[in-house]
Amino acid sequence: MFVSLFFVHLIATQPGVSEYGLPVLPLYVKSETLLVEIADRPDTRMLGLMYREYLPDSMGMLFIFERPQILRFWMKNTSIPLDIAFIKEDGTIIDIQTMAPFDTTLHSSPEKAKFALEVNRGWFKEHGITVGDTVRGPAFPR
Repeated sequence: MFVSLFFVHLIATQPGVSEYGLPVLPLYVKSETLLVEIADRPDTRMLGLMYREYLPDSMGMLFIFERPQILRFWMKNTSIPLDIAFIKEDGTIIDIQTMAPFDTTLHSSPEKAKFALEVNRGWFKEHGITVGDTVRGPAFPR
């Protein structure tokens, strides 16, 4: 367990590739920096954070879709309590929702979005991030 947590800490402090083989990039919201695993293919978006037991506080997962659409997420096989932000193509957060572990209730974006960002439950609130804030980083247009 110590070795695994140590490895997760290393991944959480540097961009690169996660232990799950996903690219890791920084995101910036207000004055906060978050390292995110990138789920940009159908298989990685479908798997998401399923079957994981831990997500470091400074990490999340960014789901990237080919085009803006109504996005729908659930927590099947996901034991980590999460918050999800739905984000427009320009990086604007349009909604933040709380999701319960293993809940198969669908959480939908209120309008078309191109991105969804999952983080540990409470992360957005703890960092004062709300609807209308802008996400920046390599995955977003400048």
